[in-house]
Amino acid sequence: MKKRTLWLAGLWCGQALAAPPQVVLHAAPSTSDRKLHGRFLHITDIHPDPYYAEGTSQSSQCHRKEPSDDHQRAGYYGTPFGTCDSPWTLTNFTFEHLEEHWSSEIDFVIWTGDNARHDEDHETPRPLDEVFALNRAVAKKMEDVFLKKGIPVVPSLGNNDVWPHNTLSPGPNEITDEFASIWDAFIPSGFKSSFRNGAYYALEVIPDALAAISLNTMYFYHNNKAVRGCQVGDASDPGNLQFDWLEEQLEMFRARQMQVWVTGHIPPSDYHYFPECYYRYAELSLRYQDVILGSLFGHLNVDHFYFVEAADLNVSPEKDEMVPHSSEGTIFEALMTNFQALAKGSKHLNYDDYAVVTVSPSLVPNPYLPSFRVFSYNISGLGSTTVGAVGEDGYLLMTKKERASRWRHLPYRHGNDGNDGRQCMGAGYRDSWRCKLRPWRSDSHAPSRQNTLWTPLGYAQYYIPQLEKYDEKDGPKFKLEYLTFPISSLHLTEGPVPLRNLPKSLREAGVTESELAPYELRDLTIPSWLDLACELGKPREKKLRKRFKKYMYMGGEDI
Repeated sequence: MKKRTLWLAGLWCGQALAAPPQVVLHAAPSTSDRKLHGRFLHITDIHPDPYYAEGTSQSSQCHRKEPSDDHQRAGYYGTPFGTCDSPWTLTNFTFEHLEEHWSSEIDFVIWTGDNARHDEDHETPRPLDEVFALNRAVAKKMEDVFLKKGIPVVPSLGNNDVWPHNTLSPGPNEITDEFASIWDAFIPSGFKSSFRNGAYYALEVIPDALAAISLNTMYFYHNNKAVRGCQVGDASDPGNLQFDWLEEQLEMFRARQMQVWVTGHIPPSDYHYFPECYYRYAELSLRYQDVILGSLFGHLNVDHFYFVEAADLNVSPEKDEMVPHSSEGTIFEALMTNFQALAKGSKHLNYDDYAVVTVSPSLVPNPYLPSFRVFSYNISGLGSTTVGAVGEDGYLLMTKKERASRWRHLPYRHGNDGNDGRQCMGAGYRDSWRCKLRPWRSDSHAPSRQNTLWTPLGYAQYYIPQLEKYDEKDGPKFKLEYLTFPISSLHLTEGPVPLRNLPKSLREAGVTESELAPYELRDLTIPSWLDLACELGKPREKKLRKRFKKYMYMGGEDI
């Protein structure tokens, strides 16, 4: 085999992989002395591949061989709609772009895992030291571009960040110890010891106001055979330990009148999680709907959203007869079936019964196109101490004192009114978390339900179309794929997207319609997401469905 060099943090392929030098910061940076912009970045599934070589064949994971078909040839910046991971050229370009265009425009970064190549090339297996080295290299870029500017970064562990692939034993272990070192600059000092036990933590991205909770979804993932699946009574199961910790964190943040983003790699569902792990996730998401602004995940590389529902916690023979972890059809088809059911019952929806999960597409062009998204959230009138004050944009604001007073008077409801207590006495049900539910508080004025301080307002998604046409002489360009905001909001004094980061067609005032603004959502509250889902659930809305599908797969195949 012809000898070639491998570039990874300045190393040759014949040498042992080692981590690049890393600037160690012992505490997350404080945002108290920074101007807030009301925006944050979500980036996921970077998958840099040190063996990627331009001109090679996709059948070799873009590592070897001249392809017979030009359409199978690896491109300089990546191979779109294919099976190969990211070349360093794409990873480096992305961070250069983010530094130039976004590092001065955002408040924090959500980074949801998978920073090593897939382990799919049997001729070049992926050793553990390579996984660590790739993660150190990407972490160093995150530090240089964001953390050194005082922008908090919240990483999560992906299923390709562990070895063997999809396998993580209860900590502390070699993986959690090493990531405690790799992410030392990102993890708050108070969580460093506990991180080694489970690789999860919380970070106050805006002190005393807004936090992000980074979950280790490997302990919920049904493909991880090293854990036991959150069974009731299994107090040492790492999934149960993590949920116990999560409940404590949410209760603490509620008591402090703070809001929270829940983040992680593998999105919650009864298809991806062990059933009992999913029930615990769903119950906590709904019980703390007044605290959780939303859930941000990656892993699937497909742009979509869906709901965790109270109905998922129902005890019923029909549900238990369902074959777990099986799926028919595509993600799009499954979503449309679910949205159609929501549309049929739209007049009777109870917003207490839903929590939103948003899944961002990936940076790796496998199987679609490189992308990232920037969220905007409500900071209008921040700092006002007037009860019931209204900010510049007309959003209702409340002080912590007023929110605390309202919260004390919120009504309780049982965790799931649909469960029959007699069924829960049966042997098949009493050992399920569905029959261990706690009372929920209902708060229609929470930021996840009503547009107020910290409410997510929308996002703009950027991608690189025609990735294959770029080469060493002609660099790629990230372009706006679409945004969720109303066009009328783009030209406010403090618009949700900096005008310089919008295409020319949207920079000029007076534009009333654009394919780049397909949804014009007033915000990203639970009612707004449900409204969109119900519209998509109407079979007559063929144009809207077609557009949603186009953005979902970036014009690629429906995998």
